[in-house]
Amino acid sequence: MIKTVGIIGAGTMGSGIAQVAALARFEVVLHDVSAEALKKAMDRIKSDFRRSVERQKITATEATEALAAIHPRKDLHDLGDSDFIVEAAIEDLEVKRKIFKDLDQIVGPGVVLATNTSSLSITAVGSLTNTPECVVGMHFFNPAPVMKLVEVVRGKHTSDGTAKETCDLAVTMGKTPVVCKDTPGFIVNRVARPFYGEALRLLGEGVAPVEQIDRIVKAEGGFRMGPFELMDLIGIDVNYAVTKSVYDQFFHEPRFRPHPIQRQMVESGMLGRKTKKGFYSYEE
Repeated sequence: MIKTVGIIGAGTMGSGIAQVAALARFEVVLHDVSAEALKKAMDRIKSDFRRSVERQKITATEATEALAAIHPRKDLHDLGDSDFIVEAAIEDLEVKRKIFKDLDQIVGPGVVLATNTSSLSITAVGSLTNTPECVVGMHFFNPAPVMKLVEVVRGKHTSDGTAKETCDLAVTMGKTPVVCKDTPGFIVNRVARPFYGEALRLLGEGVAPVEQIDRIVKAEGGFRMGPFELMDLIGIDVNYAVTKSVYDQFFHEPRFRPHPIQRQMVESGMLGRKTKKGFYSYEE
């Protein structure tokens, strides 16, 4: 029975997942090597809880109890008593493999080690562990407290029990799990590559400006957000990294090729909402 959920990485995704888990009445150990990142995460969670109370989505008591259930920790060994672990570190295969190798020596037998990767191979992430059958993808979408879908990705060695436990946890957290194979980009990010890619090509070829492309997609396509609005929300650096990852894993299949506009914006620090400037300006 899962009582404590360990989360690695106190960035936007990690803190969002921690928030969801705490509201589902789990004890949460939120780990990050950076004390500053942990402080920012807790401040972000407090602010989100406060807004949720103001909007009457949760009660003040629920917010207080959930906040008290989140325990920020810098030492990875503090995750040792966790019943289920979700890794939400940076999208770097070697970083994730090292984390999973270390976790394999810390957690108890049979504890599921889930990665929130949006594009990397689950099989590769768990390749250095002694229990690859306990390794699974649990891909939340941004913002995690709002988005309902969770991709449960089965690696080559992921057991039926691990997949089921992950799906059950997602349901308990109020999410809708969908099980898929370990393929680059899984389902959503693979489908999304042409959505962003063609929009960037239209922009690069001067066919239409950002605002017009977004407006048409929403007005005629029924999308809630246009491709450029969505890239700004996700983070242009994150979107670019996922695009490169899928492109590389498909052995440079042309339809997944990144666009120079993405690289230029990342190099210039225009990453979207988090830097207050991307395809749109978010300056107050």
